[in-house]
Amino acid sequence: MAGDTPADISRYLLASGASAPQLSPDGQDVVFRSSITGTPQLWTLPVAGGAPRQLTFGNGVTFARWMPDSSGILYGADNNGDEQESYLFISRDGSSEREIFSATQGGFRSLGDIGSDNDSLFLASTERTGLHYDIYQGSISSGDLQLIFEGNYGNFARALSPDGRYLVVTETVGEDSDYLYLLDTTTRELRVVSQPESRANHGDGGFAWSPDSQTLYMSSNTDREFAAVVAYDVIDGRFESLVESEFDLADVQLCGENGAFLVWTENRNGFDVLGGRHLASGSSIAFPAIPEGVYSLSCSQQSSTLIVGVNGWQTPGDIHAIDLLGGVGKPLVDSNLAGIQVESLVRPESITMVARDGVELQGLLYLPLGGDQASPPPVIFEVHGGPTAQSRASFDPVSQYHVARGIAVFKPNVRGSTGFGRTYVKLDDQKQRLDSVRDLVDMLDFFKTDGRVDAFRAAVSGGSYGGYMVNAVLANYPSAFAAGVSRYGVADWVTALQVASPALKASDRIEYGDIRDPKWRAFYTVNSPIRQADKIRVPVLYSHGVMDPRIDIYETEVMVRTLRANGIEAPYIKVPDEGHGWRKLGNRLFYYRRQAEFLEAHLGIRD
Repeated sequence: MAGDTPADISRYLLASGASAPQLSPDGQDVVFRSSITGTPQLWTLPVAGGAPRQLTFGNGVTFARWMPDSSGILYGADNNGDEQESYLFISRDGSSEREIFSATQGGFRSLGDIGSDNDSLFLASTERTGLHYDIYQGSISSGDLQLIFEGNYGNFARALSPDGRYLVVTETVGEDSDYLYLLDTTTRELRVVSQPESRANHGDGGFAWSPDSQTLYMSSNTDREFAAVVAYDVIDGRFESLVESEFDLADVQLCGENGAFLVWTENRNGFDVLGGRHLASGSSIAFPAIPEGVYSLSCSQQSSTLIVGVNGWQTPGDIHAIDLLGGVGKPLVDSNLAGIQVESLVRPESITMVARDGVELQGLLYLPLGGDQASPPPVIFEVHGGPTAQSRASFDPVSQYHVARGIAVFKPNVRGSTGFGRTYVKLDDQKQRLDSVRDLVDMLDFFKTDGRVDAFRAAVSGGSYGGYMVNAVLANYPSAFAAGVSRYGVADWVTALQVASPALKASDRIEYGDIRDPKWRAFYTVNSPIRQADKIRVPVLYSHGVMDPRIDIYETEVMVRTLRANGIEAPYIKVPDEGHGWRKLGNRLFYYRRQAEFLEAHLGIRD
């Protein structure tokens, strides 16, 4: 093991910061989420400076949205991760709070926007059928909900125009793509904005309306490999490309008085870079230096302040305020590293390699500091979920702990991951899914000759879809990895696609095929890990949350029983008060200690 003995894993898990910061419309305060108390809660602080103040104290908060007049915040909370949210209103100072919409059994919601009257709101909900997302208009004061558009599978309310006439609506078309519409809130007529034959994504990170409601700004990869910043003219119905790049652009914001500034993020192999311009002159905005990582943006058209949330490899959650007029920034919230020395944290390196069929693959490699080249470290392949997601340079306390203990961590972006072009993200669709599983083995083979890690002492780990990848690669390539960790992962695609939550069903038909079709049922009957589990020959740690609304816990338990019946070590951790992932600090501390012990035992790490 390289270097000094690291802190206990609890130190890494206690490292904390702010997430999802939002600037109030009047530009005076920021609301953000923090789990420093053990569950996600809302906190606020003034942009001018001062101490953060906790605003909520109940169930874990899932989202927050300022009222247009900055008088208070609408937020969501669910029950132990079941994703069935209640909507609540809390005043700006936290002195009054009330429930607007209670959770409905089996009903899922997705907030769109709040009207300038500070009362009307628009959301998508499955409460009519339990499956299809419809669009509703509600009243915050009365708690009434009125159906205004009947949807089919995934139709979601997004951004409302300032004049209240048009609501942006997206229709899910696969995990990575959608169609784009404008819903007239008065006539309830739906106008097609973009319905490309070749799948595309619109508005990654959100939509921004001009003050006069005539122009809609967004990111889009329609007719191009990488998402650009585009503007849609509502009057003439045309798109104009404003900023293009060889990387994906996202999180488009219109900031400042009369929307003077256009800002966005650029995703360069997992690291974000800020971009922006003055709309009137077209000149670029000069941004001050902020820590590396993944950024979230928020601003107001009443202020020249841009709020940047930073989650980076050495930053669990900073908030920075940048004056777009002067180009000067200041930190509002600094991450708490719980006593971990920042110099001990490892910056990931972007690594590329070529799969056996010629596709270029990428991933992020975390190497222990001060390692001995003559004795390379064992490695954990940590596979992201999704599948349409990307391993990025965000803070990962568990990976940093493993690296401090002398284990390298590699985060693969197999085919089907986002961030590498529209073609790449579709390479795992439907019957090509097993090609992405094979990518893990090709990546491992690359490291056998690369020499930076000991690829003959390798484990594979992942949660959700990443858990499926663990199950699948261990069943299809039994001799590749020495051990596995599957957290709340898919094992039976037939069951998973049948019982998936409505939001997932909306995209699953494109990503995986329609399970109602006998062709796809037959395909997944054969190609599901639950029917291949008897091929697994290495120890696997399994875990699942009882409240999981996305993947049935039954799938994990069948995998455990099958491996144990074959004499394969298969410890199992059932978490009663969690859903799809571990939100609560106590559960995270309990679980990840045992995961670390399991992996170290099977990779030959000893104190």
